[in-house]
Amino acid sequence: MESFKKRRLVIKGFLINEVAFSEATLITRNSLTLDKKYQTGSLDSSHELMKSYEDHVHSYETRAIYPDERDIQVNSIMDFVPVSTKVLGKMGEGISHTLMGVTVMLTGIDSEGVQAAEFGSSEGILQEQVSWGKPGTPNHNDIIIHVDVTLKEGSTKIRDGINRCHELCDEIVGSIRRALKKLDGRSCDERHEFYDEIKPGGKKVVILKQVAGQGAMSDTRLLSKEPAGYESGRSIIDLGNLPVLLTPNEYRDGALRAMH
Repeated sequence: MESFKKRRLVIKGFLINEVAFSEATLITRNSLTLDKKYQTGSLDSSHELMKSYEDHVHSYETRAIYPDERDIQVNSIMDFVPVSTKVLGKMGEGISHTLMGVTVMLTGIDSEGVQAAEFGSSEGILQEQVSWGKPGTPNHNDIIIHVDVTLKEGSTKIRDGINRCHELCDEIVGSIRRALKKLDGRSCDERHEFYDEIKPGGKKVVILKQVAGQGAMSDTRLLSKEPAGYESGRSIIDLGNLPVLLTPNEYRDGALRAMH
């Protein structure tokens, strides 16, 4: 029997091969410029952004790491985040823009040198600590936008402290998303179209995915307003680790973010 196509999702990819800091966050052809106000911040400065996070965050630093610069020491890796944004429609339908060639990496430590970790930390030489080119990790040629957060003493071991790191990182990524929304979709480097389909008489298929919901460093965010985002999303822990039903297109669009 004929299938019925329902939700239509179009994902348009824009390739980035250069990341730098300047006066404003802009995306031009293959180049991403981050506003330098997101480069560093600390409690000792008059940095406006820090006022929202001073309950747990001591300081942070953002830098770009190119593929040939990975032989460096980094703090415990808390997350890898793709940069994607909704341009039209809600999660799982409409149009999304996404950046290719860059991935955001969030790392954390506290002011006393205690790494952000629960079941073992992942600090070390970056090249050795990542399984490159796997689902959820950067590709071999990706530029990494590294957000390194130093929390106040003891905050790496509590859920509120870890969440503040994710919120801060999401605010920095948010500036990129705002620039990404403005790009002309006709200039994308890749375009992919997906449909949620109903096939009368076909087999009923459900894919089960077990996600983390154990504590500060092992949480999963669901259905944020932006793909792989933090703001407005729900924690699987706060939902009682109960089952959540997602459509295939919601999953493709970044409705689920593993925060570990």
